Amino acid sequence: MAASRCFLLLLLLLLSPLLASAGEEEEEAVLAMAARLRRPAAASFREGYTQLFGDSNLALHGDGKRVRISLDERTGAGFASQDAYLHGFFSASIKLPPDYAAGVVVAFYMSNGDVYEKTHDELDFEFLGNIKGREWRVQTNVYGNGSTSVGREERYGLWFDPTEDFHRYAILWSHDWIVFYIDETPIREVQRTKSMGVQFPSKPMSLYATIWDGSSWATSGGRYKVNYKYAPFVAEFSELMLHGCAMDTLTRAPMCTPDIANIHNAVAMSGRQRSAMERFRTKYMTYGYCYDRLRYPTPPSECNVGPEAELFLPTGEARSIDRHGRARRHRRGPADSAF
Repeated sequence: MAASRCFLLLLLLLLSPLLASAGEEEEEAVLAMAARLRRPAAASFREGYTQLFGDSNLALHGDGKRVRISLDERTGAGFASQDAYLHGFFSASIKLPPDYAAGVVVAFYMSNGDVYEKTHDELDFEFLGNIKGREWRVQTNVYGNGSTSVGREERYGLWFDPTEDFHRYAILWSHDWIVFYIDETPIREVQRTKSMGVQFPSKPMSLYATIWDGSSWATSGGRYKVNYKYAPFVAEFSELMLHGCAMDTLTRAPMCTPDIANIHNAVAMSGRQRSAMERFRTKYMTYGYCYDRLRYPTPPSECNVGPEAELFLPTGEARSIDRHGRARRHRRGPADSAF
């Protein structure tokens, strides 16, 4: 059932913008393209992933289809996909630790740092814990070819409590396009440009999930540390989806046919999806690297800075943030549907 829901989400992302403006012949072509998508099998943890660290701090439930990773005074925990992928759609439903979680970092990301130590690529969802009464924040980041000197961080508040229930977080990565999603709503896109060059992620990556102690920076710049009186801090993952072009571990050649390799390039954003993304970013973005004049007096080449820059301080922070860490320029409420 979980794999079917994930597959339907991918089909929606693929079809909704294309069918909206397609003629009869174009519609048939789009549907034929979607039919070539391989329905993901309901793989268990052991079939698709491997534990990285944390010994007993990683526990499997529900026949291995739900994973709990925890942080305590001894260690955090983490796991990774068994295969590396060149492009695809990757998602998980995640429930974060409740109550006091300052300094705690939960990460859901793609990386190839184990293979390309000095020229690695990375696509990040990082969830940053907070003190009791203040809410978790979400950070996204993009690195290409070891470009860690140019941080492309963005941070956001949420319209829900991510500790009360599972919510879906997804990354679409194609040859020319990266999109981050929360509960089917696109929240950020990064398009390949000539000026970015090799800083656009282009090498095969594995999928990772970790929980660890980020006391030095994660909450208010390190002001609030992890308090192990509240341990263990438990993050739960379910409905893990790997839909991409896996690479052969020996030859590093793709193990998928060209039409499947190109299928993710066909995903486009409809006008409705783009409007939903813009509303999200206006309401919930609390930091944007493109607006950080202290770090980047001249914005990185991919930034298109417009009148919205007036909403941000020279530090890149939103001009008005409430005590929960949300931009004050909105009322708390559900994000608008992107479909």
